[in-house]
Amino acid sequence: MSNSDEMLREWKVASGNGSTAEENIIGIVDGILQEGINRFASDVHLEPVEDGLAVRLRVDGMLYPLCRYPKELTPQIISRLKIMAGMDIAEKRLPQDSNIYISRKSQKINIRVSTLPVIYGEKIVLRILNPAGMIMALDDLGFNKENKEKYLKFLEHAWGMILVTGPTGCGKTTTLYSTMQYLNNPQVNTITVEDPVEYRLPNVNQVQVNTKTGLTFARALRTVLRQDPNVIMVGEIRDRETAEIATRAALTGHLVFSTLHTSDAPRAVTRLLDMEVEPYMLNSSLVGVVTQRLIRLNCQECREEDNPSPSALSLYRETCGKGDLPVFFRGRGCTSCNHTGFKGRTAIHEIMPVDERIRSLTQKAHSGQEIRKYAVANGMKTLLQDGLEQAASGATTLQEVIRETFYAF
Repeated sequence: MSNSDEMLREWKVASGNGSTAEENIIGIVDGILQEGINRFASDVHLEPVEDGLAVRLRVDGMLYPLCRYPKELTPQIISRLKIMAGMDIAEKRLPQDSNIYISRKSQKINIRVSTLPVIYGEKIVLRILNPAGMIMALDDLGFNKENKEKYLKFLEHAWGMILVTGPTGCGKTTTLYSTMQYLNNPQVNTITVEDPVEYRLPNVNQVQVNTKTGLTFARALRTVLRQDPNVIMVGEIRDRETAEIATRAALTGHLVFSTLHTSDAPRAVTRLLDMEVEPYMLNSSLVGVVTQRLIRLNCQECREEDNPSPSALSLYRETCGKGDLPVFFRGRGCTSCNHTGFKGRTAIHEIMPVDERIRSLTQKAHSGQEIRKYAVANGMKTLLQDGLEQAASGATTLQEVIRETFYAF
């Protein structure tokens, strides 16, 4: 029996046992939330379609169907979630954003709720922010030995700017939160500026941006500099003003962490130059750049030997040399991994320390490609190389690495 059939059967049984309609809907919504948490989903999508409500879970970065409810239940399920989030249930023409907080095993889980009017009603996406899977030890972030040593050297600096880059959903926030936890001690004043604050960090002063009241990243950051900080985390550098203030903060004796959306580490430099940060300021402040992606791991319960395509093997040889090929693996698919062949994810990285040669290239406004060429020649392991090493160890598939890194080199 499918999840859809099972959940609908439970609803019908409850309906026939004297339960009120309200209790039935509460049970359905609670069941959806519980299913998302139990399956370690990052997001739950509730999508009104022509004949009902489709529910999908994003697990390990991929969307999978969970169940479907009849059309007559759709408005009640959507309204129940909006009530839990404290939203205006009468407002169906405009998007709304809010949060639901639920307790599970002595932990408070924050669920970010976003509504969007679509042609068949309101779509809701629930982002499950579970601290258990978010704040990790640095050893658990997926750094290989060489990259971990480079990153720890970044953290030894008393001041300067460290950037974590990559696309949305690649684990940048997890890396920053884990770093704040690593640096956190009573002798350090750590302040973060975020939009939104996703997790509460003990002994850290967290500021949530609120554009409606005029509290932008730039304005909050200016005020933070008057709060005697040692470590500053800026959730994201989005514009020239924020980039300039963050750079100046790093120049004036603060250790600044932030994120950028760039495909690789060298392009972080050119991105900041495009934001009109002065090259001399960037050269004096930037300590290093970390770029990362998340790759799915083979399910250990059903892992078996793989036969990658000739093009994938050719790319491996081209990147890693022409020696003997390792034995590659992939998950066959079983109940443990919901028949996907994958279970869990890890990060792959490329880490670029900023040295005198990179500063010289930056000062002369050279392209990101030239900076990248130098960094690789000077020992920077690329995302592709780091990923291929994971595939060679049997942790993931060649195809998964290529899927996540192909456009990054």
